[in-house]
Amino acid sequence: MTEADKKTGQWETLKKVFRRLGKYRIFVLISLILAAVSVALTLYVPKLAGYAVDYIVGPGKVDFPGVFRVMIQIGICTLVTAFAQWLMNICNNKMTYQVVRDIRNEAFQKIEILPLKYIDGHPYGEVVSRVIADVDQFADGLLMGFTQLFTGIATIVGTFGFMLSVNVSITFVVVLITPVSFLVANFIAKRTFSMFRAQSEIRGEQTGLIDEMIGNQKVVQAFGRGRQVTEQFDEVNERLGRAYLKATFFSSITNPSTRFVNSLVYIGVGITGAFAVVNGSLTVGQLSSFLSYANQYTKPFNEISGVVTEFQNAVACAKRIFDLIEEEPQPEEPESAVELNEISGSVQAEQVDFSYVPGQELIRGFNLKVEPGQKIAIVGPTGCGKTTLINLLMRFYDVDRGSISVDHVDIRRMTRRSLRAGYGMVLQDTWLKTGTIRDNITLGRPDAPEEEIIAAAKASHIHSFIKRLPQGYDTWITEDGGGLSQGQKQLLCIARVMLCRPPMLILDEATSSIDTRTEMKIQDAFAELMEGRTTFIVAHRLSTIREADVILVMKDGQVIEQGNHESLLAKGGFYKYLYESQFAMTGQESA
Repeated sequence: MTEADKKTGQWETLKKVFRRLGKYRIFVLISLILAAVSVALTLYVPKLAGYAVDYIVGPGKVDFPGVFRVMIQIGICTLVTAFAQWLMNICNNKMTYQVVRDIRNEAFQKIEILPLKYIDGHPYGEVVSRVIADVDQFADGLLMGFTQLFTGIATIVGTFGFMLSVNVSITFVVVLITPVSFLVANFIAKRTFSMFRAQSEIRGEQTGLIDEMIGNQKVVQAFGRGRQVTEQFDEVNERLGRAYLKATFFSSITNPSTRFVNSLVYIGVGITGAFAVVNGSLTVGQLSSFLSYANQYTKPFNEISGVVTEFQNAVACAKRIFDLIEEEPQPEEPESAVELNEISGSVQAEQVDFSYVPGQELIRGFNLKVEPGQKIAIVGPTGCGKTTLINLLMRFYDVDRGSISVDHVDIRRMTRRSLRAGYGMVLQDTWLKTGTIRDNITLGRPDAPEEEIIAAAKASHIHSFIKRLPQGYDTWITEDGGGLSQGQKQLLCIARVMLCRPPMLILDEATSSIDTRTEMKIQDAFAELMEGRTTFIVAHRLSTIREADVILVMKDGQVIEQGNHESLLAKGGFYKYLYESQFAMTGQESA
């Protein structure tokens, strides 16, 4: 990336920040006014102090009434300044955290409508890092910017005016040396943006690694990968440490550099001011005021240089979160999208082609016609496209070519909500949310009455277990299910579908984690549930699909055989090979 591209990227990011700030312009305006009031009173104090010094002429020649009067004025100015700064900080905090709230809401809403391929293509922890860590860094930089930038700029302008009112020639000395601070700060700021951006990217990579390892700790330990994972983490952590050190080093030299320039300003004012006092063109009180102004004039340059460095970090983080917000969402539903309320369960696929990676076709020329109430089993070797077909039926992915229709309506012309509400899905990989047992069962029907919840739990043979829990249906569980076994978690997911009773079902290895005795009972419940409902069954255990109306045998993304159990065995093709290979070692008959 060229230097020009970096600058363009920074400006584009800043424009997006300012657009979001526009919503809270009243806070910006109030903060500016309060900053001006605070600075004006702060700068008026040295002038008052100068008057007090001039009231002290010498031993026995002190104008005490004048000194006391000045002290009272200084006290009032100090109190009003403190109050103005307090209000300004409230405004800045209010504005900053509302902008941050809006950005997080935007990011989360975008995640909800992102195509599944984006989520599949990015580590979850990296996405979480953008929404949490990067937004926090952005908030810190934004808050520092408004708290110190406004005040700093107002202080520079106000001090310059006060200095001009005291002595023009000495003011010229100050202005002559000051630009060096800008050059130093600008030199460093140019180099820190890319460093802070690299720091944010590595931090996201680290968060993704931590999230992945914690979520799969059992697997890591079972395969003895602890040392390798630790080494991988150490490598990422080392890179992050180097990035932090590099960015921090360059940002930390800003303050000492500008302080050195400020000291030159102070020395210049002191020397020229001393000559002015000797010549009688400046009083001692005015010189003391001028020295104070010189110090206050240069101090904001230190603060602003620090703010610029922190702001570079904030902009780098903001760019990452805006990149997420501006990701291409899943295609919007047309205004004429059909809302299917009564679904009979007719499904048809015509000449469907699909690939996850362009140029690497997975499903080619797929055709399927399912009548309402039919049970369709999908079998085949790993990687043949079974789960991909489920993704297409649910429209988690859109087909590349061809069409899939439900009740003779192309699923791209109906609302995703109504399409997915028409399916009840039980997957091999269970998903529970943090909440009560009841919350997890009623995920699809939050308003379901208690008797129906219990009936669904009984049908899935999990009711007796739930009653033995400390709080029964109100027992709190976490995302990973806490102390629940894999089979119990799967039974809860089955109960969830039993409660909804949708017109179509997708069962992807729905009983893979359940013991044989319970599975037999569940199959009876499923048989009742599937009665009159179109059902797609993905199964590796072919014994579970003998009663299917149609069995689709998939290989390399295509349906190579189609028929019922008996007819496929009679053909003596690939299905018979799969079936006999499963039962050859068990001594069971193949028909």
